Amino acid sequence: MQCIYIACAQSQDEDEKDVNKKSDKAGKKNSQLVLRLDKDERDAFVDLCKKLDTSAAREIRGFIRKFMKENDA
Repeated sequence: MQCIYIACAQSQDEDEKDVNKKSDKAGKKNSQLVLRLDKDERDAFVDLCKKLDTSAAREIRGFIRKFMKENDA
């Protein structure tokens, strides 16, 4: 099984924070979630998303929002 790793670091000085405040207002995403997936499963998901004219990230964000709403988070 091969795994895909995504890492995130959030360390900013004051100038970067000011720039990011403006970006945040425009709806820019500024955080990442690390997932470990089987490569074949990930590839099949990405391919399906492409066929449906959407992105894997958009679908995962939608799942998270729906899950949180259904569980009153």
